[in-house]
Amino acid sequence: MTRIALFDLDGTLIDSAPDLRAALNRLLAAEGLAPFPLAEVVGFIGDGARALVERALAARGRAFDTSLLERFLADYTGNAAIETRAYPGIPELLETLVTEGWRLAVCTNKPEAAAREALRALGLARHLAALGGGDSYKARKPDPAHLLATLRDAGGAPEHAIMIGDHHNDIAAARGAGMACIFVAWGYGPRGMADGAPIAEDVAGLLALLRAG
Repeated sequence: MTRIALFDLDGTLIDSAPDLRAALNRLLAAEGLAPFPLAEVVGFIGDGARALVERALAARGRAFDTSLLERFLADYTGNAAIETRAYPGIPELLETLVTEGWRLAVCTNKPEAAAREALRALGLARHLAALGGGDSYKARKPDPAHLLATLRDAGGAPEHAIMIGDHHNDIAAARGAGMACIFVAWGYGPRGMADGAPIAEDVAGLLALLRAG
């Protein structure tokens, strides 16, 4: 049966922190609040747009407001690929996996519209059999139902699939779904989030692990 590789997006395939920071800081500026440096925004990433906005507002002493999230999403979705780039070697990795017969999908807590825009702009969308965004289904990572729904849309089964990500949400979702997983060291999550999963130090190492599996 065809093997399927499911990838997280932010911190795994793409470095999206600069555009997330820019949109977040534009929102804060409009509210008269101080901006965040890039390193601090990186610490907010991984649980979806709402969590990012909630954390930023809490750090500035402001309560969460749905209207602020809506403004952030409208801004960010239209500017999701200004400074965002695929990590070095990722486009080539996806090409290689497709050539070797893999089916590919993305399972991300990023809202689907913003994820689609970033993937389209970076030329990565053409490789994908499915995209499961943070608002595509009723569940999202670390709930394994998010991963399983994305896998279903990609036409695969857990025993023939592997999840690749940089966050504990990716590892927890994969284990809950009965799926193999790999943690990537170049992303936003600290290495401790691997929780015993194999760690790919670089893209060449990830390809080796996928081939070995």
